[in-house]
Amino acid sequence: MGLFTSINIAATGLTAQRTRLDVIANNIANVNTTRTTEGGPFRRSRVIFRPRVSQPYWRSPFLPEYLDNGVGKGVRIVKIEKDYDSKPRLVYDPTHPDAIKTGPRKGYVEYPNVNVVNEMVDMISASRSYEANVAVIDGTKSMFLKALEIGR
Repeated sequence: MGLFTSINIAATGLTAQRTRLDVIANNIANVNTTRTTEGGPFRRSRVIFRPRVSQPYWRSPFLPEYLDNGVGKGVRIVKIEKDYDSKPRLVYDPTHPDAIKTGPRKGYVEYPNVNVVNEMVDMISASRSYEANVAVIDGTKSMFLKALEIGR
């Protein structure tokens, strides 16, 4: 594995975690948004990652063929999707302008399905992952600088 390969792998992780942090911040910012342009309360967003697959035109000559399965090429963002699986929170507030007017849930307001505690845990996880990728880049740089010193 070369210098730029390991930095590129860590860079994919940095990009992915930065996007994840942005989505989490958006979720937290909209924790009380009861009306959106699509209608209804804000829905929590989540980022879907997948591993990058091997490039078909390049294969490491030092890696046995049975180990070259695409692992170790980094991560990519597949999509950012809305969480329609979990239900919105219902809070009784008949004076709210978005309160349900009729039916068995009359007087209830649908709030977003965002749990601030879960979002903060996800934010800490994304932040630690970001820091780990920065440490990989720093470690790679120092390792190759030491190799250059040995070569002198």
